[in-house]
Amino acid sequence: MLISAKYLTNYKIESKDGNIGQVHSFLFDDEKWIIRYLVVDIGNWLTGRKVLIVPSALGKPEGQDRVFPVELSREEISKSPDISTDQPISRQQEHELHKYYNWAAYWGGPLGLAATPIGPVPIPKETQTPVGIAEENHLRSTKEVIGYTLHASDGKIGRVDDFIIHQENWIIRYMVVDTTHWIAGKKVLIPPDWIKEISWSHAEVSVDVSKETVKKSPEFNPAAPVNREYEIRLYDYYGRPKYWSPR
Repeated sequence: MLISAKYLTNYKIESKDGNIGQVHSFLFDDEKWIIRYLVVDIGNWLTGRKVLIVPSALGKPEGQDRVFPVELSREEISKSPDISTDQPISRQQEHELHKYYNWAAYWGGPLGLAATPIGPVPIPKETQTPVGIAEENHLRSTKEVIGYTLHASDGKIGRVDDFIIHQENWIIRYMVVDTTHWIAGKKVLIPPDWIKEISWSHAEVSVDVSKETVKKSPEFNPAAPVNREYEIRLYDYYGRPKYWSPR
């Protein structure tokens, strides 16, 4: 199921012994475009604090309730490593967090069970950081990237407005781009592997297509689900290989 990151924001998190808070944002791996953590605001009972929870710790929401159950207690969560979600998170902090909860380490290694491998998404140029540096800053916040300017091959065309996430494996399948103030006044979808370059320092995303091409692309309606029929139209329009097809 493909679902909006904004829609998932404010989902409540229910522990084994009561509500702990709500989803504030997400941290994603800027190398593979996979959600690594939910940032959960637990300020309703621990003032000013946010905690990180891995997607694999979540149970399935029941019925139409916007609630994720977790097999953790309030005490466990309150005593978890205190990590500032407003600052870059180091691999050492991740080690401590995963060791505390006995979560599998997605980067491999001795913590917990081996992580399930997921095929890589091609990496935009600036995200390819030399070995020895990337461990300190490979996680990006969805709230940080929302608002980034999108550049086509011939100029600015919109801004990042949201993300579409595959809820089964938590891969970011699309950026939602709002073109309202630049061209046709509509929203369109751009998969991360179509991105030519990202400048994290200048808050810019570049794609190797023209403004006219984006202008005429299939419109994204936030009120409608992203289904396979829409995805086929999108990929056929751009003439790109479909991610769900055998390679």
